[in-house]
Amino acid sequence: MYTEYFGLNARPFSIIPDGDDFYLSPQHQAAFNMLEFGVLEQVGITVITGEVGSGKTTLVQHLLKRLDYRALTVALVDTAHSAYGSLLRWIVDAFRIEADAESESSYLLALQNFLVDRFAQGKRTVVIIDEAQNMSSQDLEALRLLTNINANNNQLLQIVLVGQPELLKKFYEPGMSQLAQRVSAEYNLSTLDVNETTSYIRYRLESAGGVRELFDPAAVLAVFYFSAGIPRIINTICDGALVLTYGLGETCVTLDSVVKVIRSKPIGGVHRPFMERPDREAVRENILKRFGINLLEVVS
Repeated sequence: MYTEYFGLNARPFSIIPDGDDFYLSPQHQAAFNMLEFGVLEQVGITVITGEVGSGKTTLVQHLLKRLDYRALTVALVDTAHSAYGSLLRWIVDAFRIEADAESESSYLLALQNFLVDRFAQGKRTVVIIDEAQNMSSQDLEALRLLTNINANNNQLLQIVLVGQPELLKKFYEPGMSQLAQRVSAEYNLSTLDVNETTSYIRYRLESAGGVRELFDPAAVLAVFYFSAGIPRIINTICDGALVLTYGLGETCVTLDSVVKVIRSKPIGGVHRPFMERPDREAVRENILKRFGINLLEVVS
């Protein structure tokens, strides 16, 4: 709708994960390196955590598009909620393995045979479980059993868990110490700081063909404050601000436009409480001093 008006060739702030067009902040690069290490090396279990909307799924998609599948067999389980079946069944289905019967024992036997066959072919096998915080204690125990499938001192299944910070708490549950000891690579993806948010917005605009600054500096600061540096919320706010700016017939997103977008969005995550951070408070004080607008009151 607004792309032609602003000289863009696509919507720059889509909330759909895109592994091809991904802004790698220093911490996203570090998380990607850890993911890649967990897939390519025999390191036990790899765990990547981060807040909702921080870019975890996009990181996984970015990785999947860059792997050499001549030496790897990789399966992605993108839902691990026990309400939709056991984790073992999800893994078997993700690898497209035929089981003789629908039972946990038949799934385990079929998976073991599959892993041994891949190992005999000289291929390594990896399962990536997204939204892993939804796993039950029973699923976690199944994971522990899967780490015991070995051949000639080689671990036959590499396991990568990606989830929200609640995933970490599961490793402290009673009886989970053996599984926790098998985690040898982990990384917690924090949110973007104000400079990374600025770079992120610029990158997204340039990727969509933007040739000029469409957000004034105060607007960018407000986007950072209201999003707390979470990429998905940055996208939601920026997309709404571009729509509003287009509707007003203006050429640049202003602080006022961002404030109006926030006030018009009672849902969408922008009003969720965020942990207080010194950099957010510094931005709020800056805006209050320069423009007389208290961003804290906008969402109160």
